[in-house]
Amino acid sequence: MVKRARGRLRQAGFTYLTVMFIVAILLGGLAIVGETWETSARREKEAELLFIGNQYRRAIGLYYLATPGPNKMYPRQIEDLLKDPRQPGTVRHLRKLFPDPMTGKEFVVIKGGDGGVQGVASASDVAPLKVAGFRVRDAIFEGAQKYSEWKFIHSPPAAAAVTPTAGTAATGAAGAKPPTDPIQSPGAAAPNPPGGPMQGARPPATGLEGTRH
Repeated sequence: MVKRARGRLRQAGFTYLTVMFIVAILLGGLAIVGETWETSARREKEAELLFIGNQYRRAIGLYYLATPGPNKMYPRQIEDLLKDPRQPGTVRHLRKLFPDPMTGKEFVVIKGGDGGVQGVASASDVAPLKVAGFRVRDAIFEGAQKYSEWKFIHSPPAAAAVTPTAGTAATGAAGAKPPTDPIQSPGAAAPNPPGGPMQGARPPATGLEGTRH
């Protein structure tokens, strides 16, 4: 009886350890799956942030370029992108105001030199997963320590290059005079007509000059 009881205890202990081992494996697998899912979800939000941020930057640029006259200006408030108040009709530079994908709240507005809205940025201080491999328009984001450093700012186009002064010769040094045509030069002898005698030359002797009859 004692031996049977001891055997049963050993079997129960082995079964308990086996169950605990299986549970540990399952928990570890779930943790890995959860971490992988979280990373994948963050990458999707990063891609969404890049897309939406550039939509704002593009809309701000359209508003800036649509300013009548030479003095360009940025929207006074972010809502002006939905309906440009300067235009007589309904002109939309942005379809709707998108929230910040990283926080679910409104974007942080970045003011320009004229006090208008020049860009937007996320309010998240979380370190981004993406630190390299950006497109040219977003290359400034490389090495950023947090999402709030991804600032989607519209930069005014550079001033046009100065064109050459009208009237400047396309080839040759500036101010150089064109070569003088020797035929048109003063004092130059006129060209001889084809087959004609040279100017000032005596006619060839015929053998009859001075012959007396």
